[in-house]
Amino acid sequence: MKAFVWKSRAIGASVGAASLMLTVCASSAPNASATTTIPRSHTLTLSFLQDPGQPPDPAVFYAGEGLLLQDNMYDGLVQYEPGTAKRVIEPDLATSWTVSKNDQTYTFQLRHGVEFHDGTPFTSSAIGPSFKRDSAVDGGPAYMSQAVASVQTPGRYTAVVKLTAPNGSFLDFLASAYGPRIYSPTGLAAHAGSDDDQTYLKTHDLGSGPYELTQADVGVKYQLSAFPKYWGKKPYYTTVNLPVIDNFNTEESEFNGGQIAAMLHDLTNQAIKSYQKDSSVKVYSLPTLQSEALYVNPKSGFLTTAAHRLTLLHAINVPQIVSDVYTGTGTVAAQVYPRNMVPPNMSVQDDVYDPGALKKLVASLPASQRTLTIGYDTSSPSDQLIASFLVAQLDQTGLQASSVGYPTGTVYGWSPPGTVPSNAPGLLVEYIWPDAYDPYQSAHIFWGDKGGANFLQCKVPGLDSQLSQALSTDNTPLFGKVGDEEGQSGCFYNLADRNDVFVAQPWLKGLPQGHVVSAPYTVLLDGLYPG
Repeated sequence: MKAFVWKSRAIGASVGAASLMLTVCASSAPNASATTTIPRSHTLTLSFLQDPGQPPDPAVFYAGEGLLLQDNMYDGLVQYEPGTAKRVIEPDLATSWTVSKNDQTYTFQLRHGVEFHDGTPFTSSAIGPSFKRDSAVDGGPAYMSQAVASVQTPGRYTAVVKLTAPNGSFLDFLASAYGPRIYSPTGLAAHAGSDDDQTYLKTHDLGSGPYELTQADVGVKYQLSAFPKYWGKKPYYTTVNLPVIDNFNTEESEFNGGQIAAMLHDLTNQAIKSYQKDSSVKVYSLPTLQSEALYVNPKSGFLTTAAHRLTLLHAINVPQIVSDVYTGTGTVAAQVYPRNMVPPNMSVQDDVYDPGALKKLVASLPASQRTLTIGYDTSSPSDQLIASFLVAQLDQTGLQASSVGYPTGTVYGWSPPGTVPSNAPGLLVEYIWPDAYDPYQSAHIFWGDKGGANFLQCKVPGLDSQLSQALSTDNTPLFGKVGDEEGQSGCFYNLADRNDVFVAQPWLKGLPQGHVVSAPYTVLLDGLYPG
């Protein structure tokens, strides 16, 4: 799924040693705001390149742009530590926790002195209704709340969460950018209506985070205002404006003119290279769990067997493509999983390069099977560029390759509960990321029989049952075995580990320290300040 997050509790926190930070950049136009004067305004202007498309409601939102709103307004029980590429789970509304030996009961000690935006004090009484509400709405992230069987509250600041089954990944569920957030129980009851608060939460929030939603003009502008009774360190910026700018050239022009403090996502390769030459602005290239992936259609032409699918994948010069597309912003993927998801000796990706084998295979095929359509997501300039390189490379083997763009909604419509149409491409280029920093979250979504991002429905027999077993036993080697089997199937290839690329005015501080690796476009707004 695609996403944003933040919740830094202190300005100027140290950057984790594993973080990668570049501080060079420039634009195709002079940056008028790059002066020696540091703006001291307490209003920050960022932007959305397209409207989030869904309400900033944690039970509903399951996309990319928009988590910047949602996760600044809401707290969860735990969160991933920002500023590091390592998986570190740290306190949020829970200050400590214990886990039963069978990974089925989680006991949380809760933070004192927290107030929701509607004035309701935070206690253990908020936990059960929050899980229940997300489960009832049954949106994309609901499976994480639906893992909860019951919540007991033996004390005002103690919550005991019992799961429907053992689950070694439950803390990752809670830390996920899409994971369960805690709502004001008073607000939930007051605004439930007939749709479990969904109408109300289109334009309001019931969170306890550093900011509250003060404007939601769909397609035009969103605004966040600092919550004066926030329990953590008070943000420097009391107002954050997020206009919707649906044209990158316009967004770039406003950044160059100083009206926008930073561009956080979907920069074109040309723009990145241009900004990297300008010392008057800063470019940050920061590690994420994003993958640039290839999906193979098992019902397309000659690709019905694993051997033929692997022959096709082995004909791709992956290092060349990654060098052309992701210099300084990504690396060749070594594993089928996103980087750092499993130990480096597990699920190692086959890096054989043998275009001659595909050339021989194509020569043996009937003319009707010598064509290949390469699909790409039209929302991603990188996907389109990679598709064009693939066409050029595969044409050399005798295949008649062509590229076709598909809107994101169409691509996601192919996955369950949809069906893959007969005219779907033989190969799909798509950038993806898991719901959380956890191998289960990656494998069941990208490769599972019901995975929401197994777009072309190429399935490995027995994969889902192995994943269930690995989840219930917290079995990392079994997750590694699943990755090996997926790689050997020829259904999926992880081309590149992508970075987040942020371009910012030189005076905006706190971006790398507030970056969270588990989702793209992720920055902690309460940790930003001028300097």
